[in-house]
Amino acid sequence: MSASFPNESPTYRTARNALLHSELELRQKTEEVAALRRKLPKGGAIAEDYGFRALDGSDAPLSSLFGDHDTLAIYSLMYGPNADAPCPACSSLLDGFCGHAAQLTRRMSLVIVAQNTPEKLTALSKHMGWQALPIYSALGTSYQSDYLAESSEGNQMPMMNVFCRDGDGIHHFWGSEMLFEPSPWHPRHMDSVWPLWNVLDMTPQGRGDFMPTLR
Repeated sequence: MSASFPNESPTYRTARNALLHSELELRQKTEEVAALRRKLPKGGAIAEDYGFRALDGSDAPLSSLFGDHDTLAIYSLMYGPNADAPCPACSSLLDGFCGHAAQLTRRMSLVIVAQNTPEKLTALSKHMGWQALPIYSALGTSYQSDYLAESSEGNQMPMMNVFCRDGDGIHHFWGSEMLFEPSPWHPRHMDSVWPLWNVLDMTPQGRGDFMPTLR
């Protein structure tokens, strides 16, 4: 039985059914891409056990961030040592991560790193209400530049990287490299995990030229 809503016209229903067909095709493609991602061969071994620091200043090497899991996702927040504030877009994404952190960490480890001091990151976490997110300082390490989260000029980049560990050590699995591919739109490399854009895409105005502001 086809769906319908009160007082809709036949013209609307015809157009909506055509859109539904495209939405179903997109869902199928999304599943196909996810399956291809899961089949990726093992990536390169990490060059070193990067010496991150926790917000209390204690040592927190990358290898210690897996917890009880064998999968670790690291999001690089654009908040360099000379920045007055973090990237508003990154901050919007982290707001969403906060709401899902308790569920995500049942299956994997999720942490945030930034090229800034533990002291400034502590203040930021408290101000933004990000206590649900483990945040670490990457300052003094080459992690950001090694994993495409910092340009050769020192500019910070919004990268997500996923690592896996097994008996052969820790290897890179996936990175949000679509960030660097030419596009007429916002890079959209994190759209699939960023509810903001997906909700806006359901409206007649769409996302337009909207960009998040730092709340």
